[in-house]
Amino acid sequence: MATARPLPQPATETAIDAIAQALVEHSPVVAITGAGVSTGSGIPDYRDHLGAWKRGSPMQLSEFTGSELGRKRYWARSLVGWRTVEQAHPNRAHVALAGLERAGVIGSVITQNVDGLHQAAGSQSVLDLHGRLDQVECLGCRRVIARAEHQRELEAANPGWAEAATRAAITPDGDAELVGVDYAEFHVPACRGCGGLLKPAVVFFGETVPKPRVEAAFAQVAEAGALLIVGSSLMVCSGYRFVRAAAAAGQPVYVLGLGVTRGDAEATARVTMDCGDGLNALLRRTEAERGE
Repeated sequence: MATARPLPQPATETAIDAIAQALVEHSPVVAITGAGVSTGSGIPDYRDHLGAWKRGSPMQLSEFTGSELGRKRYWARSLVGWRTVEQAHPNRAHVALAGLERAGVIGSVITQNVDGLHQAAGSQSVLDLHGRLDQVECLGCRRVIARAEHQRELEAANPGWAEAATRAAITPDGDAELVGVDYAEFHVPACRGCGGLLKPAVVFFGETVPKPRVEAAFAQVAEAGALLIVGSSLMVCSGYRFVRAAAAAGQPVYVLGLGVTRGDAEATARVTMDCGDGLNALLRRTEAERGE
C-alpha cells in the first residue's frame, strides 16, 4: 500500500481562470494525459487518488514472454475485457482537448493511454507513448495485425469462452477478472506469418518505451510553451520524466485531475477537478481569453 499524502485543496474558479490565462499566454502547450481522462468512457484506471494500486499489479513483460500460462491468462482475460475498450466512445474530456487543439492552445497530446480515444474525438497531433491496444504485433517477425482480427482468432480457437465468462469484472486496459475458469485450457493462436508469439502493441509494465517514441516526445516538450498534465498520477517514469525536463528548463507545468501526482512538487499550479469538468472550463475560459 502506498503511503497516503494529503490531497490538494479543491479547485476554485479563480484557479481555473488563472490557468486558462496562462495556457493562452504560453500556447502552444503539450498535454500529457493519463487514465483519468478515459474513466468517463467506462475504462477503469489503475490507481486511486493517493496513487496507490486499486488492484494487484498488472501483467509484467517478463511474465508474458516467459510463462505460457501467463500468456494464456492474459489473452483469456483480454478476450473478455477487450469489448470495453472496443465499444468505448470519447467523453467530454477527450472532446474538450480536441477543442483546445483547434483553438491553438494545445499543440499536441502525449498520451499514456492505449485506447485511441483522443484520435476518435478529433485530436490531430497525438503521440501514443505506450502504444495502441487496437493493434497486435508478433515478437518474432514484427508483423502487425488489427486487434479485431486477433479477437476473431481467439474466439474461434476458444468457442463459448466469452459467454462462459459473463461474471467478469472489467479492469484497466482491456483486462477482466474472470471467475471459475481454467486458463490452462485456453488456446492462444500464434502468428500466421512465422508462428511467433503475439503481443498487444502496447508497452507492458517492466517494458521500455521505444527510443524513437521517447525522443519524439522530448522534442515536443522542448518546443512547447508549457505542459498540461491531465488525469495522470505520473507514478511511472515514462510520463514523469517529461515533467522533470520541463521544470528543469523553466517551462511552466500545470496539473489537472482529482488525485495527487508524482509531479506536484514541480507543478507551477494545479486544479483538483474532474478531467471533463476541468477541461471544459478551461476551453470556455481560453475561448473568452481569445475573444471567441
